[in-house]
Amino acid sequence: MRTISRLVVSFLIVVGLGAAAYRPAMDYWTTRNRTVWRTTKIEQGNIVAVVNSTGTVKPKVEITIGSFISGPILELYCEFNQEVKKGDLLAKIDPRLYLAAVSRDRATLAMQDADVLRVQSQLQQAINDEKRAIVLRSRGDSIITQADFDKYKFARITLEAQVKISQATVDQAKASLETSLANLNYAEIRSPVDGIVINRKIEPGQTVAAQFQTPELFIIAPEMRKEMHVHASVDEADIGLIKQAQKNKYPVTFTVDAYPDKVFSGSILEIRLSSTTAQNVVTYPVVVSTTNPDLELLPGMTASLSFQVDHQEGVVKIANAALRFYPAPKQVRPGDLPILEGRAEQKSEGDENQPSIDSLSVAERAKLRKERIRRHVWVVEGNLLRAIPVTTGLTDGDFTQMVQGSLKPGDVVVTGVQPPSPTSTW
Repeated sequence: MRTISRLVVSFLIVVGLGAAAYRPAMDYWTTRNRTVWRTTKIEQGNIVAVVNSTGTVKPKVEITIGSFISGPILELYCEFNQEVKKGDLLAKIDPRLYLAAVSRDRATLAMQDADVLRVQSQLQQAINDEKRAIVLRSRGDSIITQADFDKYKFARITLEAQVKISQATVDQAKASLETSLANLNYAEIRSPVDGIVINRKIEPGQTVAAQFQTPELFIIAPEMRKEMHVHASVDEADIGLIKQAQKNKYPVTFTVDAYPDKVFSGSILEIRLSSTTAQNVVTYPVVVSTTNPDLELLPGMTASLSFQVDHQEGVVKIANAALRFYPAPKQVRPGDLPILEGRAEQKSEGDENQPSIDSLSVAERAKLRKERIRRHVWVVEGNLLRAIPVTTGLTDGDFTQMVQGSLKPGDVVVTGVQPPSPTSTW
């Protein structure tokens, strides 16, 4: 009997100890397996929306200098990257042939001038003969016949025409001389503007042949310190934003690989209409103007651009990680399960009754795009999560403006699940 009593007492003691330890053990197990959330706070501040693109740095203007005449290069007076002024001598073509042409045309002009004097003297003689014939004819018809009189008259007219021909020949000789002098001047290649020689395509002794087309000798970029252009290619979907940014005079920032830590700034100069299509992607060239006082930007550099297309100041903003997060059904309150179920329906595939985006009308697509700004974020409520509906607006890639919603700056929202630490495992 005593044995049975002892066994009963021992059993009761064990049961009591187990009951006493059950609640702490369950609390420990619950705490140990509780989901740890990654969270962030709602902030208030500025949001700047940008459109990113790549482009190429180019001078504002590139002036190609060629040669109007042919001949061997006698001397070069400039080097690559040299800054030149308007009128500076860049190169000289061997002028001997053109000097000879000038001498020949000057001699021809002198001959024609002398011929004019000769014809003019003959004309004066003819005029004098005609005057004497007129005096003799006035004294009587028998002194000089009509035939003789006509000879004097028409000799004078012929010589008057000859004088005009000789004078025209002089003008022709002068024109030939001016042409030869111009060709001689073309033997000196001079800069038409102030600028920097960014390319030189000739060497001393090289022969320039300009018979068929004007050869390129130099390329000069004027005002490289004052203004440079960045030619960017922008997707057609963003051109509307870029046009609005140009209207609002929003700035453009960009970097180049040569100075990855330096941010350059500029402004939208123009949006060109000459579109380019590559693999069904339509882009438009957008020209950005910027200053270059230290000549850090060189022609041909690749630029990574960010066009500011909008900005909002002092708005409530939500981290995009919170907008992207969607929990598992077991982690949310029962009342918020339809939100997850609706999202699952949107993502389901193989539903023959669900229309594709391509089959929707234009109005339906526009309505669908408007509905995309209505989102949900999640806050911790006990051991589960509660959905907070929000309407979003402007985004900068990290944060999104909250246009409508009950959240306030400082509220904590969930961005993900914290993975368990290695020390918490058995």
